[in-house]
Amino acid sequence: MYQPEKLKARRKELKMTQKDIADQLGISYQAYSAWERGVKEPSKEKVQRLEQILRVPKGYFTEIEIVRLYNTLSNKGKNQVVEYARDLVQKEKTQQVICVSENLYEYHVYEKMSAGIGASVYDDRNYDIVYFNEELAHDFASWVSGDSMEPKYQNGSVALIRETGFDYDGAVYAIVCDNQTYIKRVYREEEGLRLVSINPRYDDIFISYDEDPRVVGVIVGNFIPLKERRSKR
Repeated sequence: MYQPEKLKARRKELKMTQKDIADQLGISYQAYSAWERGVKEPSKEKVQRLEQILRVPKGYFTEIEIVRLYNTLSNKGKNQVVEYARDLVQKEKTQQVICVSENLYEYHVYEKMSAGIGASVYDDRNYDIVYFNEELAHDFASWVSGDSMEPKYQNGSVALIRETGFDYDGAVYAIVCDNQTYIKRVYREEEGLRLVSINPRYDDIFISYDEDPRVVGVIVGNFIPLKERRSKR
């Protein structure tokens, strides 16, 4: 592959003008200039003459430098180049993975909410930092523990909550009652709230209005963290 930029660079390195080389080749200044600009390519014979005039190795203007140098090596040297190239490719792949991982969004996840029998209400002085590759709108996030809401809300996943209060029956909400927090499908009944698990192995939970249950908000999303850093505060 002809490389006009190398032709120009070498000529300047030797402090020669385009006319100097054109005269030695017996061609017009315009013809030589077209070679340097990449508009036209010199013939094989003219490339050989350029190599002689500009005192460069064979293939200097037509081979990629790494290929040209590789072809001058012994078999041992060629093997070393291949091994080095493989290592370099692997390092760059690793760097690409790191770059991708840096494009993650940070979430503050408060102590575990219950998807089973209930857990303490989140404390804003106590959270973990996790990362995910999407920025999802929410008011606060909390851990899910238990399997009562599987398969949709997995144990160890992060639940994203919008503090909307109650909206409609059958949606999944965060409910607080008696210092316990639940993630359940919620149905309002005449005398209280009925909390329903997705996992059929779990019975419904009924909380009377006399117990003052509070619908914190609807669950708007959930995810398994891609990266986690514990940070209790």
